[in-house]
Amino acid sequence: MPRLMSVAFTEAAVLNRSKTVTRRKGWWEDRRGRRILTRGTRLTLCRKVMGRKPGEPLVRLCDVEVISVRREPLAAVMGPYTITPAGKVIWTELVAEGFPDLEPMEFMRRYFIDPQGIELADDVTRIEWRYLEEARR
Repeated sequence: MPRLMSVAFTEAAVLNRSKTVTRRKGWWEDRRGRRILTRGTRLTLCRKVMGRKPGEPLVRLCDVEVISVRREPLAAVMGPYTITPAGKVIWTELVAEGFPDLEPMEFMRRYFIDPQGIELADDVTRIEWRYLEEARR
């Protein structure tokens, strides 16, 4: 049975299959030091996994297969980018994360720095996947 992963903030990007990457504080090793994810691991992306109210259903959105997993500094989000003819900067990693309109510092502040106390140089787990089936709904 595939492991469950919440994608609450990016459900629409999962459903339209534009999200192919996520970053997590953990998801690297379990308590015994064994790798949690490796290439080929299957995940079921869900609306919300933890913190559901009593009776709130587990909504499974789709199944994916991990194609890459690595640790890297949070600041790597500011990696590759392109500039449109109109002069707009398109951040490659933020598009893959499902946040094409966010600036890198806003993304890092909103999801890592403020809520989790992660610094720009701290390593996070970057998980990339491919979709296995049509999105559910």
